Amino acid sequence: MVAQTIRLLGAGGWSLATCESLTGGGIGAAITSVPGASAVFRGGLITYASDLKATLAGVDAEFIAKHGVINERTAKQMAIGAARNCRSDIGLSCTGVAGPDGEDGETPGTVWLGLALPARWDDRVRARLLTLAGDRGQVRAQTIAAALSWLNQCLSETAPNDDSAIPVE
Repeated sequence: MVAQTIRLLGAGGWSLATCESLTGGGIGAAITSVPGASAVFRGGLITYASDLKATLAGVDAEFIAKHGVINERTAKQMAIGAARNCRSDIGLSCTGVAGPDGEDGETPGTVWLGLALPARWDDRVRARLLTLAGDRGQVRAQTIAAALSWLNQCLSETAPNDDSAIPVE
């Protein structure tokens, strides 16, 4: 699956950055385990602590204070922040509860993925809710697999003939 991710990114001429919470860099590690990753993977942010989602990824701190970090808006802002801060075309994020305890009123296995695609792509900032089962390790592994699978699915869709990056300003 990761080799397909690298092929799809390369074929589109796109670069990728990640912003990860519950996976602690697992998505980036999976990507960099495959030869050729350096041609498409810019890097990633690990924003495990809630405050780092604001300071490193640019998630609205007031929103976090009111609503927590396990939600659609946070996932989308994390993806945008990854792309902007790493100067990549695409940002991929995950935020959620690996377990065994809940967080922000959410149960273990509740995960949001975020994806920020190039600027002229229809519906360019997306989010997806996952409800996963299993222990902490299983939830983390399923999150990594689901994030990469979703990215591959989105990259396989017909996109405009435009590879412009997300504005950095």
